[in-house]
Amino acid sequence: MGKLADWNWVERAGTLNTSRVKQSLTMTKNGEKRYIFDLTITKFDQSNMLSELKTFIAVSQYGTFSSAGARIGLTQSAVSAQMQRLEEELGFALFDRTGRSATLNDAGRETLTLAEEMMTLYARLSERGAVAAESGMLRVGAIASAQVSFLADALARFRDDRPGWRIRVVPGVSLGLLGQVDSGELDLAVIIKPPFALPSELEWRTLVTEPFVLLVPKALVRGKGAPRSWRELLRSEPFIRYDRGSFGGRLVDRFLRRSRVNVRDVIELDELQGIVQLVARGIGVALLPNSAGLGKWPAGVVALELGEATFQREIGLVQRPRHSRQAVAGALADCIGMAAGA
Repeated sequence: MGKLADWNWVERAGTLNTSRVKQSLTMTKNGEKRYIFDLTITKFDQSNMLSELKTFIAVSQYGTFSSAGARIGLTQSAVSAQMQRLEEELGFALFDRTGRSATLNDAGRETLTLAEEMMTLYARLSERGAVAAESGMLRVGAIASAQVSFLADALARFRDDRPGWRIRVVPGVSLGLLGQVDSGELDLAVIIKPPFALPSELEWRTLVTEPFVLLVPKALVRGKGAPRSWRELLRSEPFIRYDRGSFGGRLVDRFLRRSRVNVRDVIELDELQGIVQLVARGIGVALLPNSAGLGKWPAGVVALELGEATFQREIGLVQRPRHSRQAVAGALADCIGMAAGA
């Protein structure tokens, strides 16, 4: 295919506005003229172009502006205005106009082929979008206590509404899960609210608030004499510490410093169920959230409230609001919120 340099012929024919669009006229092997448009420098009004192309195709199908308008619900003047605007945007005439009639010229017939291809591709994209909206995979991070409490109900509800979607639940601690949401590895995560401000591009939604209690072996509260206060128990008994590397553990550490209570650490771990079992075996006392995920306390432990000194941990959803699965992730977030009672 060789390029012709006959720009004068194109300009004399009134089919080219070189200030608006770059167009090359080429010759195919069988001698047909073809127009090649450089769309990278064309100033199209993309918001209207699809509707203008649809109208253009209708005009070619039904023969006149008035017939096309009757079929697509536009007046003849509206069709005429759209075609004039399309010609201005493209930079060349699409029709040979004589009196009230308008027939496609060579450039118009060439443009019609491209317009039909574009509309076919657009329809395929729309179909693909519809299929994508009905299926796919969401990646959801969740701390352990959420996995064994409200998350199961939320996932069941979501699956009822969107059976074509698969869900991968990624376990982890809050800090790690937060980082994975921030990097885009996870669509959303159920975590403990961090003690610092979230990045501006992330959104937070509170689900539940859980007060901390002092968990002690039952034998410590059955002794003779007056019951000991939570302060006295913390100072005198071995302390099983909620891991300071976790957000919940940081809350405990902050509470102890604020209360000016010195404790005697014997074990430190992040698994709440493990801490409960250690207390039940009489190894020491612990500050833990009164979480639904922990279920009923074992028979060998007692949960003492902290009164006016009570502090809490906030469980919530963190997500990145702008991504390709945003709508579906939002639907799952709503299911999680309902299951958690938020």
